[in-house]
Amino acid sequence: MKKKWYTLGEITDEFVGVKSAPEREAFDADVEAALIGASIKNARKAMNLTQAQLGERVGVQTAQISKIESGRNLTISTIVRVLKALGLSANFSINCEGLTPVTLGNRI
Repeated sequence: MKKKWYTLGEITDEFVGVKSAPEREAFDADVEAALIGASIKNARKAMNLTQAQLGERVGVQTAQISKIESGRNLTISTIVRVLKALGLSANFSINCEGLTPVTLGNRI
């Protein structure tokens, strides 16, 4: 009996929804937020900072840093503030159909 293999995309389409479906859009946004949070956490740890120390640099409580690292409460301004506190830079591109693309930069 030959086994059928499925791609991650096929499984995601089946169980979460196809691209552009509201459920899939929410899922993809949650995954992206989790990846950003994990990257922030890795950068903080690489700099040997505690959440409390990073919170002091950003001007927020430790609980807020925990939420950020978990991919919750993420806004562009929050991400920029955290990256600046870590001495890192980032570029964000926003492309909306029918509008001129916008690039936001945070250069240190």
